[in-house]
Amino acid sequence: MAGLGANKYTLFGIGAILLWSCLLALTRNIAELFGPIGGAALLYSVSALALVLVMGRPKLTDFSLKYLLIGGGLFVCYEIFLALALGMANDRHQAIEMAVINYLWPALTVLFAVIMSKHRISLMVYPSVLLAFLGVVWCITGDEGLSLELIMKNIASNPICYFMALSAAFIWAVYCNITPVMSNGKNAIVLFFIATATVLWIQYAFSDEQGMTFSLPSVLILLLAGVVMGAGYALWNVAIIGGNMMLLATFSYFTPVLSSVFSSFYLSVALGASFWQGVVMVTVGSLSCYWATREKTQTFSHE
Repeated sequence: MAGLGANKYTLFGIGAILLWSCLLALTRNIAELFGPIGGAALLYSVSALALVLVMGRPKLTDFSLKYLLIGGGLFVCYEIFLALALGMANDRHQAIEMAVINYLWPALTVLFAVIMSKHRISLMVYPSVLLAFLGVVWCITGDEGLSLELIMKNIASNPICYFMALSAAFIWAVYCNITPVMSNGKNAIVLFFIATATVLWIQYAFSDEQGMTFSLPSVLILLLAGVVMGAGYALWNVAIIGGNMMLLATFSYFTPVLSSVFSSFYLSVALGASFWQGVVMVTVGSLSCYWATREKTQTFSHE
């Protein structure tokens, strides 16, 4: 019976990872329907409400001020940078590139853990991180071959998006390393989502985005995306109680592939051979980092 319980929790975790794999494409779609900032504000509002309904209303007194300020600040910055990078991308193909850049965070998480650790870690970590970065570069250059000029040209077409996507990967890697120390086992994810939605609404109020237009199809997509995001976090919160974390951690490193497959299908974007090669390089690099340090570091899966 204990084995059945563990399998149930593990399935919850796999469900969370699959939901997160769908989320980036849905975020882009929401941005197209309601605007990059307004759409993100709506999405995180719906997700925050869904999390409150599932996980209950959070109490500020349950968390340390340091965790709320530092952990919450990093979380809000990450979510806003990623959502806006996806929403402000020039087109859907570039939005998928932003998603791949975001998936540098697992390798960076391990790298930062190695840097902060006093233990001797396998030297395989460093070439693995390099492979993940090379995979992103490979995705950006497309099928035209690897050249610095082409990379700079692509980045110059929308530098703020590339900056936000790359910054988001670094921010989440830092968050993953410091949260276990500061949180004392407490999960403030609901508060963090409320804070993210609040900051986005403030940004929207000061932006020059036009008023949002609602229709039945757009509202249904918004509700779907909000539930997918909220359900992903809720399922993961349950999965970490008794699931097979080794299996879940390993499976989570294939998220870039799963996300790219779903995004290509949902957004109707044809991805070239070099893009898929880059995605595989990011996945293999991140997975190699994990296996090189799996006995000494613990990482947290995310979108």
